[in-house]
Amino acid sequence: MIDLAAGSFSTLMGHRSFALFWCGRVATVVAYQMQAVAVGWQIYELTNNPLDLGIVGLVQFFPVVAMSLFIGHIIDRYDRRSVARTCQIVKALCAATFAVGTLGGWLNRELMFALLFVTGTARAFETPTMHALVTGIVPASILPRAIAASASANQTAIICGPAMGGLVYAFGPATVYWTCTTAFVTASILISLIHSDPRPRENKPISLESLFAGLAYIRSRPILLGALSLDLFAVLLGGVTALLPIFARDILETGPWGLGLLRSAPAVGALVMTVVLAHISLERRVGPVLFLSLGVFALSILAFALSRSIPLSLFALVVYGGCDAISVVIRHSLVQTRTPNEMLGRVLAMNSLCTGTSSTLGEFRAGLVASWFGVIAAVVAGGIGALAVTLIWWRAFPELARVESLVRDQ
Repeated sequence: MIDLAAGSFSTLMGHRSFALFWCGRVATVVAYQMQAVAVGWQIYELTNNPLDLGIVGLVQFFPVVAMSLFIGHIIDRYDRRSVARTCQIVKALCAATFAVGTLGGWLNRELMFALLFVTGTARAFETPTMHALVTGIVPASILPRAIAASASANQTAIICGPAMGGLVYAFGPATVYWTCTTAFVTASILISLIHSDPRPRENKPISLESLFAGLAYIRSRPILLGALSLDLFAVLLGGVTALLPIFARDILETGPWGLGLLRSAPAVGALVMTVVLAHISLERRVGPVLFLSLGVFALSILAFALSRSIPLSLFALVVYGGCDAISVVIRHSLVQTRTPNEMLGRVLAMNSLCTGTSSTLGEFRAGLVASWFGVIAAVVAGGIGALAVTLIWWRAFPELARVESLVRDQ
């Protein structure tokens, strides 16, 4: 199923620009995760309403949906480093406003949602741009491992960020927000130092055809359509992140530090898996591996929902994150190795639309169902739904189920 190959993580980090990219991604995701812990705890303390935790995801979901077609066009027309750098500055300004508002006592529920909307807009541009940057940094022969290593940067940050956020929150939420501001600025500097090989740019005038080119490309390729839609619906139904403050405080009876651990646990499993995939390559039966990983992903959600102990809950979330990481690496590798560079931004924007929809709208779904039927019922229903989607997609997209290699169509 997997074979050792040249191009280990240390080799990847020998590429100066990739090392800068990796560190910059760690910095920005650490900051975002720290901010998420502070915002989640702060809002739940203000309102004690699970629905507000869902709205946190919803307000960050709208920009992804509203601007995804436009975002892809921008990525294909302009310097991707400049786009990514600008996103870091916008997020830094929002984090600083969170800090000043908290210290001044005028940061209320509505303003927090407004700042999250701006942050979500910046992330809507940032996510596909960062993925597209990788193709111009490393040779094509080691691109799948670079994608896995990039994912490991993301997961390293998701481990460190929530734990750091929970600990720093002991000094007040403003301290968390100022730390985030510094990290976002650092990420912008690191991204500025990246050297990216020049690639062909889309120079045609903006038209409906060019805007929808990414969507048309995906629809014409069942493997890509199946992979992106599978992730969309599985994570949409199976997301648990928005409800972690409730599990931490009301079910597991812990504090902000416990919330930080719970938010970090999925990234522990994901980091282990992405580091493994950065050293070895999936050479056979990629499709079955994808479906198996998502099946276990769904079962881990059910285990978490029924757990009443912190160790078991953490273990379930570690498995949850590890299985999701396999899906992420396979999906991004399929997209980036099967899409021409001049269209990559638009296709990755569609990919980000799917992942953004699944994560942010999934958080809203979780909060809404929890407010109606209770938090346990919401997570159990999500796990069952994710398992059902996996089984349905196995039959609906046989081309995806039969994929053998990440590098070429079979």
